[in-house]
Amino acid sequence: MTDRIQRIIEDVVTEVLKEVQSGSVAPPARLIAIGSDHAGFQLKRSLIRFLTEELEMEPLDCGTFSEESVDYPDIAEKVARSVSEGRCPRGIMIDGAGVGSTMVCNRIPGVLAAPGFDLFTVRNSREHNDANLLVLGSNVVSSGEARRLVRVWLKTPFAGGRHARRVEKIRKLDPKGNRASTPPETYPQ
Repeated sequence: MTDRIQRIIEDVVTEVLKEVQSGSVAPPARLIAIGSDHAGFQLKRSLIRFLTEELEMEPLDCGTFSEESVDYPDIAEKVARSVSEGRCPRGIMIDGAGVGSTMVCNRIPGVLAAPGFDLFTVRNSREHNDANLLVLGSNVVSSGEARRLVRVWLKTPFAGGRHARRVEKIRKLDPKGNRASTPPETYPQ
């Protein structure tokens, strides 16, 4: 490949990334950020296979990459920023209980993270709250249950209506005014 062609490709990629990050172009709906701390590492691996093989999605693995102890805030921030900055329309974070990472993710502008403990909470987080990041606890849900929760969360649309007014009030609390949200594309059935 000539240097000229290489520069053209790099310029095009740079411009596309700028547009995605600015919000003028939505990231592909099939892309999803995923990460875990050491406690959630095995569940993350299982969910990556599930997302790839059964739901035909493209997981963006934000770490960790082993069962060696790490601090969950570092990984949760990476997943949340992938959503907030427009690289992925949605994200999944896994830690031991699903609580600490939810707190971290909700500190990132534009992220509406919700813990997923059961089918009711994951469905409600999408229908009523337009959650764009799901947090699971590997000590709370089994691998099979996590798959069911993720499937329901991804296929559940935001109901809008009176809930849109309430979500907008939540978003207005964001001091930077970031309005990252889930695009309307259809997720796996």
